[in-house]
Amino acid sequence: MTLHFAAAALALLAERLFGYPKPLYSQIGHPVEWIGSLLSKLETAFYDTNAEPIEARLRGVAALTALLLIVTIPAILVSAFLSTFRFGWIIEALLATSLIAQHSLHEHASAVGKGLDISLAEGRKAVSQIVGRDPAQLDESGIVKAALESLAENTSDGIVAPVLWYALLGLPGIVVYKAINTADSMIGHRSERYVYFGWAAARLDDLVNLPASRLTGLLFASAAAWTDRERGKTVLSVMWRDAPKHNSPNAGWPESALAASLSVKFGGPRSYEGSKVDLPWMGEGRELLIRDDIRKGLRLYGRAMTFLFCLGLLCAVLF
Repeated sequence: MTLHFAAAALALLAERLFGYPKPLYSQIGHPVEWIGSLLSKLETAFYDTNAEPIEARLRGVAALTALLLIVTIPAILVSAFLSTFRFGWIIEALLATSLIAQHSLHEHASAVGKGLDISLAEGRKAVSQIVGRDPAQLDESGIVKAALESLAENTSDGIVAPVLWYALLGLPGIVVYKAINTADSMIGHRSERYVYFGWAAARLDDLVNLPASRLTGLLFASAAAWTDRERGKTVLSVMWRDAPKHNSPNAGWPESALAASLSVKFGGPRSYEGSKVDLPWMGEGRELLIRDDIRKGLRLYGRAMTFLFCLGLLCAVLF
């Protein structure tokens, strides 16, 4: 277990510094793309347009089970092989960096701020890369809010959750988590096609993200408290009050924590593919956000990731 925590801390640090190498991506793509390609093939094999709801759910369960078996077995074999070497855990940690999105998340959120420095159109273009809502409907405040909400939620499911499952279960843990999370993003939404077929993926993703979402909220609260202890207390209070309001059982925790840390409000009305959605407000303070809030949010994000790294080291020493 000590090596798992040490490896998780090493993976977090290495990925923060270097990200996923672009030359490697140009040659072999990305592991998440491999998982997505595999799931697409399984969907073709298992999906039936004429299936009744119960059968559609069972077909979705079968496709998800097949996906998890296919990705888990190689991960177990690779982990077992590397464990025979004295410093195999270091190689495993470097492999795990490919399933952590810390570096790229910072780049994407930062790009929105840089885009807004040029023009509103460039800000909309940048934010369209990370959110599903209609960017043409967003003013500067809406663009900033979308970028920060994405930063908060993806900190949980793109970084904290994979690192947590890696620390607890090693390479198989992070691979299985990433497969579940990818399945949820592809088939877990409530569209007509996936409302039943993607049911298992969506529910399982909710379950495996539950601990990380709460931990992410605590990390943002700690980041706020580092410079303002009273603000840290306020973040905890607001998070406890507002997180349960969110439609998702997990997204509200990091979102409300980051909003409270910045003394702004997330949520409210927005448009997805032409449909109006009115979400509950998260946080307290300003409703109108400015581009400088992205830079402040990224500073909090960086501090929270430093705390996560330190937590990994502490657990490596204690356990």
